[in-house]
Amino acid sequence: MQSNKKIALTGGGTLGHVTPNLALKPYLLNNHFEIIYIGSKNSNEKGIVEEENIPFFSITTDKLRRYHDFKNFLMPINVIKGINEATKILKNEKVDIVFSKGGYVSLPVVIAANRLKIPVISHEADFTPGLANKLSTPFSKKVCTNFPETAEMIKHNKGVYTGCPMRPALLLGSKEEGLKILNFKKQKPILLVIGGSLGSIYINNLIRKNLSLLTEKFNIVHCCGMGKIDMQYKKETINSEKTIFTLERNGKLYDDLLDSYRQVEIIKKELKDIFKASNIIISRAGANTIFEILAIKKPNLLIPLSLRASRGDQILNAKSFEKQGFSKVLTEEEINNDNEIFIRAINELYENQSFYIEKMNLANKINAAEKITQILIEALQK
Repeated sequence: MQSNKKIALTGGGTLGHVTPNLALKPYLLNNHFEIIYIGSKNSNEKGIVEEENIPFFSITTDKLRRYHDFKNFLMPINVIKGINEATKILKNEKVDIVFSKGGYVSLPVVIAANRLKIPVISHEADFTPGLANKLSTPFSKKVCTNFPETAEMIKHNKGVYTGCPMRPALLLGSKEEGLKILNFKKQKPILLVIGGSLGSIYINNLIRKNLSLLTEKFNIVHCCGMGKIDMQYKKETINSEKTIFTLERNGKLYDDLLDSYRQVEIIKKELKDIFKASNIIISRAGANTIFEILAIKKPNLLIPLSLRASRGDQILNAKSFEKQGFSKVLTEEEINNDNEIFIRAINELYENQSFYIEKMNLANKINAAEKITQILIEALQK
């Protein structure tokens, strides 16, 4: 079907809300959609969206902080301002349909679309719906989900299990290119550490605390998050134009460790190759990240955000993957009580790689981006 319609993609706050949106791009273009993106001012999504040659429009946004903060009193004012700005953009751009990936950026856009009678399709990544998507559901025609159980939680028969939209390029990595980029001097299995686009201070500290032990067996690629590389270490650019890897230059550590450790803020275009070159992965349990790990079928240890820092969505995501045999899971509390359990878990994961790969090979294979595009087309027809 030739649509010739304009779609506004929205979602942000972290890259986990942005990259699944961009995974829809080739399918939308194949169905003759014109695409724009609505995100937040001073956002990390702006540059990534514009790299894809998608027009980016910004609105005022704010989030509910799960702790006492004076800024929470300003939130309603900022949300109302964002709704008015989004209404103007949707009107001026003559948008026909909105696809919302969630996050605090999306709510003003969804409400504005409802005000203009523009249909909205939403997507919930986590096992249980987040606040933004809960508030968006009444204004959405359908809510697509990563987990089949989540679709059943959505009221009024709006939930549809689609899976997670995946960037096709992610599956086209080259192990040889990844090894060339990383340039490790010794041949050891590669441990990739991912804390999300914002990074994880907890995981960063855990890895650095155990560096000497870990590098006895593994070469380590450590994604620290934006601004979270430890600046006491001297930087050295390695074989990459846009990604800066840093070698450890602390005099207390041995040269062998230096050759086995790479730090990086965030990996962009090289991610597919480094994924391919890696043997096992340590990660937080953000939904989009773990579904990417599932797609590339890499054995993984998940350390979800604790209840002290979240609503518990990562814990539920991780439990679901552990139950299906896709992941090994440790909580922060377990590690805090016994650091040795962390080292044992990594070794057990590596030794039992075939078990996890076999389970991941049995996972339900859905082309989420294609399915979501079809839902968008159907919503326009109705």
